[in-house]
Amino acid sequence: MYATPKLLAVKHKYLVANLKVAIMDSMGKHENLKLIAFVGLSGSGKSVAVDYFTKLGYPKVYFGGVVLDLMTKAGLEHTQENEKPFREKLRQEFGKEFVVENIIKQIRDLQAAGQRRVIADGLYSWTEYKRMKHEFPGELTVVAIVTDRHLRYKRMANRPVRPLTAQGIDERDWSEIEGIEKGGPIAIADFFVHNDGSVEELESQLTKIARTIEFNS
Repeated sequence: MYATPKLLAVKHKYLVANLKVAIMDSMGKHENLKLIAFVGLSGSGKSVAVDYFTKLGYPKVYFGGVVLDLMTKAGLEHTQENEKPFREKLRQEFGKEFVVENIIKQIRDLQAAGQRRVIADGLYSWTEYKRMKHEFPGELTVVAIVTDRHLRYKRMANRPVRPLTAQGIDERDWSEIEGIEKGGPIAIADFFVHNDGSVEELESQLTKIARTIEFNS
């Protein structure tokens, strides 16, 4: 099912990326950097929150995109049935920090290009949270998007890309909470945004957070 030669090529890129990150660390590339990472369960509205900032011109890095890009290269369709075992295969082959190390490299590349404000979409696990806090001390703000369960059911059922049934959402929630400890970053977030109303209400809360952490300066 999985293209082993391609995964080996990915492993080589991963090792090279780690070397580049280490070099940038030694050069002290953390000048005035601010990161906002959005966390939350499926259907909570993380993508809408991310879109709000990207429309303002801020660049983003997408944790889930690391896995999806590799699935495409391996010739796999982007389905929940394929994604879960593929993600687990990556973690087994390259370690739990594989995705976050790729994200760190992307952030460093943005820094090298002159960016000082970056949005991180979909920080998932407790391992990723700890790695990001260690890599970007004082620069990372974690924002949890929380939504009533019945609204998440409705949103995910109507989602045009990879929709899920209520049962599918429950299964995914349990798998992510138990398997990758997704609840940890949500529970310990710096800010909580309650996304049970309109998009305008969500954006208003996000604006206040950005002002509080001086993200726009």
